[in-house]
Amino acid sequence: MTDGCLLYYITDRTVFPGDEPSRRRRLLEKISEAARAGVDYIQLREKDLATRDLESLAREAVRIVAQLRTENRELRTALLINSRTDVALAAQADGVHLRSTDISPQDVRTIWQCGAGSCGAGTPFDKLRAGSARQLSPQSPLIAVSCHSAEEATQAATQEATFAVFAPVFEKKGANPTGMVALREACAATIPVLALGGITLANARSCLAAGAAGIAAIRLFQENDIAAVVKQLRG
Repeated sequence: MTDGCLLYYITDRTVFPGDEPSRRRRLLEKISEAARAGVDYIQLREKDLATRDLESLAREAVRIVAQLRTENRELRTALLINSRTDVALAAQADGVHLRSTDISPQDVRTIWQCGAGSCGAGTPFDKLRAGSARQLSPQSPLIAVSCHSAEEATQAATQEATFAVFAPVFEKKGANPTGMVALREACAATIPVLALGGITLANARSCLAAGAAGIAAIRLFQENDIAAVVKQLRG
């Protein structure tokens, strides 16, 4: 399709068979596979985990991606944590993925700066648990925002998000698909917009034709050979 197609792998370890250690090990293998294949972003989206377990998993994922970057300087994969800015800071992830009901991207950037000790009391940083930023990486965070309308995509851009993820384009359990017209309208935002929701190799091209900067998916990456998927999407 295009070398410029942004790719976003969203994780879900619960679909893997076996006990929790097995699912966790399989997920980390998939994260490594995605990074090696050149996926741009990975969202750690294990919403059912307790904070301690999520932070532990995030640290392992960060370590894997960092090691691969050391081995191959051309790798550009960034790891984002779903919704939990505190965990992203503690694990030294590259950023955070915000739900539409979460704090704003501007608040996240303030929190990130506070982790470096550059703000006072009374800021959103006060909401974080103690010590969460003890090993803060100094770079500015990458911030993705979930959007379900053109208005939300425009708002994400206004609030300094890095990119928006528009969904559900084709399908999502318990929700009506937005369709291609709504995706095209959302892609008018001044930040990259990625399409999510029932994305397949067969329909990804239509999302790009509608103006999407790339695609986001769980099953497309997790249930297939990621290198082969990347090759077809960027071939």
